[in-house]
Amino acid sequence: MKAAYFTATGTPDVLQFGDLPAPEPKAGEIRVKVVAATVNPIDTYVRSGLAAIGGPFPFVTGRDFAGVIDSAGPNVTRFKVGDRVWGANQGSGGRTGSCAEFCITGEGFAHPIPANVSDEQAAACALTGITAHLGLFHCGSLKAGEWAHVSGGTGGVGAMVIQMAKAAGARVSTAVGSDEKATLAKGLGADLVFNYRTDDVPAKVKEASGGANLWYETQPPGDLDKVIDAMAPRGRIIVMAGRTAKPTFTNGPFYVKGLSLHGFAMFNFTAAEQQTCAEAMNGWLAAGKLKAIVGRRFPLSETAAAQRLQEENTLKKAGTLTGKIVILPAR
Repeated sequence: MKAAYFTATGTPDVLQFGDLPAPEPKAGEIRVKVVAATVNPIDTYVRSGLAAIGGPFPFVTGRDFAGVIDSAGPNVTRFKVGDRVWGANQGSGGRTGSCAEFCITGEGFAHPIPANVSDEQAAACALTGITAHLGLFHCGSLKAGEWAHVSGGTGGVGAMVIQMAKAAGARVSTAVGSDEKATLAKGLGADLVFNYRTDDVPAKVKEASGGANLWYETQPPGDLDKVIDAMAPRGRIIVMAGRTAKPTFTNGPFYVKGLSLHGFAMFNFTAAEQQTCAEAMNGWLAAGKLKAIVGRRFPLSETAAAQRLQEENTLKKAGTLTGKIVILPAR
């Protein structure tokens, strides 16, 4: 099979495109013919060596996929050959990377694609959607009528947070860096959109909401003291980015308000916990209440260029990407 893989960590140039043996499913596993995959920041961290590699070399990159089951191992009960499925947990736990013509996953980490949802949308919503859902509901216990704020509302996770929070009956504000992105965020359902380049965002959130109930930080956190000041009593702060960040944090105002701080990585959650997220996502996807912004599409042979674009925007803040990068193996 054709695949994008690397045999040593490093810059995007270490990614190769070529032939590898097609993987074979074992008991409880399915093999998926990949129609769409994506690029996420975690892919660049693994490839560069910043995050642990989830298997032996040669290592196939990619976490998200959508496609069709073409083979199933013994004891598979949830799916059958020919079913359309999506997933978000490749490249770890023995699950092969998704930037390839075929990938192997445990049936518990696969989810059905609703009939009226495209493979591209299923793949583009996968990792970011599960991440958003876990932060909002598992960690943040968001309820109807509450006020949620999310940074980076047109990024992969931020766009999912806006739509899910609105679907749950919350009010949502976000911060973006341009008028164009503000228009996109409003189109996703944001009630208020601030510009982080010109606005004091925590002060604006506090003024508008009287105190946010949930603050979803998708960027490496910096000055958490300002966030703490913008929170309502018993508010929840969610962090899921910034591996080396050392934010400012004053303890007194935090505990006097009864706030809580939740940090998480989606890959630490069980298949059953993630299935809860996927079921909710599939309902919203089928109803047209959830969609991913797709910023760029690349053929499988150009995965290195796709990761370079992701890295430039994640680490260097180039501002040349809005939304998700999709990889299309059939191109």
